[in-house]
Parts: sequence; structure tokens; C-alpha cells
Amino acid sequence: MAAAADAPVPLKGGMLIMVTVGLALATFMQMLDSTISNVAIPTISGFLGASTDEGTWVITSFGVANAISLPVTARLALRLGEVRLFTLSVTLFVIASLCCGLANSLDLLIAFRVIQGLVAGPLIPLSQSLLLRNYPPEKRTLALATWSMTVIIAPILGPIFGGYICENYHWGWIFFINVPMGVIVVVMSVFLLKGRETVTHPVKLNLTGLSLLVMGVGSLQIMLSKGKDLDWFSSPAIVVLAAVSVIALTLLIIHETRSANPIVDFTLFRSRNFSIGVLCIVCAYLIYSGAIVLMPQLLQEAMGYTSLWAGLAYAPIGFIPLILAPLIGRYGNRMDMRLLVTFSFIVYSMCYYWRAVIFSPDITFSAIVLPQFIQGFAIACFFLPLTTISLAGLPSDKFASATSMSNFLRTLSGSIGTSLTITLWSRRETLHHSELSEFIRPGNPAWQQTEQVLQGMGLSPAQTLAWADQQITQQALLLSANEIFALSAAVFLFLTLLVWFAKPTLERVRH
Repeated sequence: MAAAADAPVPLKGGMLIMVTVGLALATFMQMLDSTISNVAIPTISGFLGASTDEGTWVITSFGVANAISLPVTARLALRLGEVRLFTLSVTLFVIASLCCGLANSLDLLIAFRVIQGLVAGPLIPLSQSLLLRNYPPEKRTLALATWSMTVIIAPILGPIFGGYICENYHWGWIFFINVPMGVIVVVMSVFLLKGRETVTHPVKLNLTGLSLLVMGVGSLQIMLSKGKDLDWFSSPAIVVLAAVSVIALTLLIIHETRSANPIVDFTLFRSRNFSIGVLCIVCAYLIYSGAIVLMPQLLQEAMGYTSLWAGLAYAPIGFIPLILAPLIGRYGNRMDMRLLVTFSFIVYSMCYYWRAVIFSPDITFSAIVLPQFIQGFAIACFFLPLTTISLAGLPSDKFASATSMSNFLRTLSGSIGTSLTITLWSRRETLHHSELSEFIRPGNPAWQQTEQVLQGMGLSPAQTLAWADQQITQQALLLSANEIFALSAAVFLFLTLLVWFAKPTLERVRH
């Protein structure tokens, strides 16, 4: 039974501001949690008496569970109501976070991370949908701008907070910090969204579709997370996971397109703007998420940065969006969003090519930071305009389904981007290391001269070879990273063409 009308009267003034803060905080909390544990795995593993490889299941378990629950959000919201489901999800997320921080074994921690990932699924799509529902139509661009800032900033702050907490406090605080934020969100949603529930329907959960979704997405996520460690398709486990994923997802698409009660709404792709917008988000986020992982590792392994300083070097990417996002939200509806996205992709391409050119063993901190800072212009003009493009033309009762689908595919592309980037980086590093090592031979005059200088400094032959291997590894890491940056620049240039296949959004806003 519906608690309220499907399209409530838009909020105004202080109420609108507080609802915005509460919903944005929920998004920030979930996005922060998705990256804050990445740098803490060695610390957690050591404390719980597990290997680092076993500890990576702390990340994998959350990612798998979260990816599975995202597509189900729209159906659950239709059955329970968006406000009720959102409040319930935040409450359970807080409890699961508290249990994660108190876990005294790796098995318990992984179990609570699975629960945390499952209940976190609805947070981002519902916070986005509820913002749009409660804002006046003419201010929805501003609502999306506020939401996009949290999506941008939280993943950047996650590794910084994680590194600082592990260096100064008990690792459990990477989960405990969710508790006060979650309590604030629950209190605000209960009081501010009272009487603003969406229309509900007694829909049945499609168990066949859900089973295929769990098998397909779960197998794919585990394969992406463990592929590099198991040497990909040379491992029987990876082959089995890939086969299960392909078969299950194929059957899911066939079943859902024929089902009268689909768990995943593929009819959304009948909208050209939704298809183009989501495709651009998926491709761009694939590269963006890969860089979020690659940059800190490159700085630590090739430059000798600590995890905290590596995070600080990456952090300037979030400064410009904090300034520009509200301005775009306020004035963006006066221009064609495709122009903003084109500008974004061009700046992305320039910054990635810039990195491919300047990264060298003697690069300074300021030289690392500058392209990060400039790339902030690209990020500010990325999430909001593409989200606006993808939702343009869709009725409000499709917002929950659309945001769930978009965030599901974005999350999946993030996993693919991370796995693909690190695997490519590792394999190209091995190739470059092998090629550079060929110069370390007795017949090479340059090496003979270097060897004489080092041994003249007191290094033994073994120490000389160790020094050479260290230099080669550093060069190989940089060369392979630069190749990835150059490839990323080319992909973003291609995306500048793709976005123009979407219909213009300016005309819709004016009318």
C-alpha cells in the first residue's frame, strides 16, 4: 500500500538543504567504505593472523555482494518504498560496519563484509533517486551536482584515511567511522522524509533471475579480483569462473527480456540517451578507477612514497570539483550537457598524455600533483553531465531503476578497470624488465663502465647486480605505466565522439 503520492511536492529552503546533506552523506559513506580498506589489507591480515592474499577477500567479498545487490534495488524499492528501503539499508550498514570493526577473525570479518556489501547496494541509487524526487524539476541539475561531489571525493579520501588510521589507530576504525555518519543519515531520513514515501506494489521477486544474477555477477567479480593472483586463464579456477559467468549472464539477459517480472530492467536501453550516457560512464569510469589504483601503487613501488603520501599526491584531483560542481549544478541547465562532457573528456585525454610524457624516476612531487589538479576540471564536468544525459527523457518512476542500473554497470566497470589496469601494468613491466636486462652483459661498454664505477664505490659484484636490477624494475614500472596513460588518453579522445550520439539535453530543460 502506498504511503504517499508518487510525485511529492518538492521541498524548499532549509528542509531541502538538510535532505541534500543527509542523502549526500549516505553516498559519501558508502563510496568511502569501498576504498578505505584497500591500503589496510596488510595491517588487517597481520592482526588477524592471515596472509595478505587471504586478506584481499575483505575487498573482494564486499565488491561481490555490492555488485549483486545493486540491480535488485529497483525491485525492492517498488515493494518496500524508496524511503523505507533507504532507511533500512543505512541502519543495517551501520550495524554491519560495527561488526566488521569488532571482528576477531578473518572469517568473521569477511562474513560481515558480505552483509555490509549486500545492504550497501541500495544506498547510492536510492540517495540519487530520492534527491531527484524531492527537488523541484528546475533544480535537479543542482541536486545531481551535490551528489556527484560525494562520488568524486570519497574514493580519493578513502586511501588517505585508511593509511592514516592504520598508522595511528586500530584498524577497526576504518569501519567504526561509518557509525556516526550512518546514525546522522538515519535520523535525518526518518524525520525529513516522513510522509514522502514512494508508491509501492506487491511485486514478486524473480527467483530465477536473482539466481542467475548471483551466479553471473558473483563469478565475474571473483574472477576479476583473483585473476592476477591466479595467473588468469592458466588457472582452472579462473576458467570455471569465467564459464559460469558467461553462461549465467547470457541466460539472465534472455530470461529478463522475456519475463513479465524482470529483476533487471533492460527496457531502459530503449532510451538512446540512457544507452549512450551509461556507455560513456562505463568506459570513462573503467579508466578512472584503474588510475585510482595504479597511481598510488606506482608512487609507492617506483618512487618510494608511503601509502599516506601516495594518497596525498593523488588528492588534488578533488579540489576543482568542489568548486565547480555547485556552479555547474546552478548554471548547467542553460547549456547542452554534451559540451561539458566533451570538455571533460578532452581534459582527461590531455592529462593522461601529460603523465605518459613526464613520469620519470626523478619526477618531483609538484610535477606529479599538477596534472592531478588540472584533471579536477575533467572530473567536475564528468559525473553530473553524464548522469543528466542518461536520465533525460525518462519518467520519474524509472529513476530508481535507471540509477540502479547505471550504478551497477559503473561498479562493474570499476572492477574490470582495476583488474585490467593492474594486470596490464604487471605484464608490460615484465616485458620491459626482460628487454632492459639484456643490456646488463659483459660485452656492453656502458654497463662495464657503470659496473666499474659502482665497484669503485665499494659495492660487491652481487650488490652491483642488485642495484642494476632495482633500477631496471623502476624503469620498467614507469614505462609500463606510461603506456597505460597513453592508451587511456586515446580512449578518452574516442569518447568525445561517442557522447554526440546522445540527444541534446538543453531543449528538454527549456521546455
